[in-house]
Amino acid sequence: MTARHVLWGMPASLYTGKARAALRKRRVPFEERTPGHPDFRERIVPAVGRWIIPVLECPDGTLVQDSAMIVEHLDRVATEGPPSLPPDPALAAIARLLESFGGEGLLRIAMHYRWNFDADNVEFLRADFGASLAPPGADAALGAAAFDLSSSRMRKAAVGIGVQPHAVAAIEAAFADLLGRLEAHFATVPYLLGPAPTAADYGLYGAFGPHLGRDPHPSMLIKRRAPRVWRWIERMGAPDDDVGEFAGRMPGWLDPGAPGDTLESLLRFVADETVAETLAHVAFADAWLAARPDLAPGTNGLARPGDRSIGRAAFAWRGLPLETQVLPYRILLLQRFQDAVDACDAPRRERLRATLARTGLAPLLDAPCRRRVERRGPLEAWGAAA
Repeated sequence: MTARHVLWGMPASLYTGKARAALRKRRVPFEERTPGHPDFRERIVPAVGRWIIPVLECPDGTLVQDSAMIVEHLDRVATEGPPSLPPDPALAAIARLLESFGGEGLLRIAMHYRWNFDADNVEFLRADFGASLAPPGADAALGAAAFDLSSSRMRKAAVGIGVQPHAVAAIEAAFADLLGRLEAHFATVPYLLGPAPTAADYGLYGAFGPHLGRDPHPSMLIKRRAPRVWRWIERMGAPDDDVGEFAGRMPGWLDPGAPGDTLESLLRFVADETVAETLAHVAFADAWLAARPDLAPGTNGLARPGDRSIGRAAFAWRGLPLETQVLPYRILLLQRFQDAVDACDAPRRERLRATLARTGLAPLLDAPCRRRVERRGPLEAWGAAA
């Protein structure tokens, strides 16, 4: 039992950053503890079933794992701050889409700019990771060893999501393109979908806060090339609205059927970056499930239930061949977007589909996995066969 919420995570963690921003914006009192704290291995990891962050420990002892689930939990318990979804159901569906893009679609950019610029980044990362992963009071050698182990694992993970030598130029071009589109968008709105932060902002902030806006090399690129994006990063880290430059001209919520040129431009980027990969992952999962017709509902079919990947899928990304890890979790996020679209009334759904068709995202609506992904406690599992 804790007297207040405890966020188990670390400053450098993409998903911890997403959860931390939501806690601040919802004015939920919390304290943050790192994985180096002995309680994490002794108490949290056994309860969750795997070493993973973030984990939110609630005052009643309940554990909420996964940043998206933490944001949803705060919608149920927080009494202050804006809810994570905008009032229009169709705009809420766009929020779900952008939340997924931030957490999954930006991984190549975030991981490349963290792990492939050692001349600028590595000393900062060594100190930062060491302070979070080593036990409190540990000497510098133990912190350095913890960083070396984590660095080795994360560099391998980066390759598994497509940060490969032949893709580097395209990744860097994509980042420059994204910064330009976001810079234009944040000239019109303080947050991605209008006057208040939503799940869309929390999703993108995970990559832009702890990674791209904090690691030395990419943070300087953002400050030089996209000052309005930098202001949004600052805004997302603040507990208040931090929207002084919009005083007297605060926009309303965007119209999901006619969201404007800058948001449509961003949605086209999302389509170019993620649609082919997402469809390849769904097709791989369908084949993987078809080969396991007796897979029991409520299980994930893996020898170690705490594992996350079921294999690797090949696809073409920006004209290049890539092969990336397939995680049922990504399909879970796709389902949340599809469900949000389905929850709209017919007129809203028709207008939203038109926006998605214009921006190249419509294929995501017609790619359901043959079995749904469910959360069973802190783990992903397959639902019953249709």
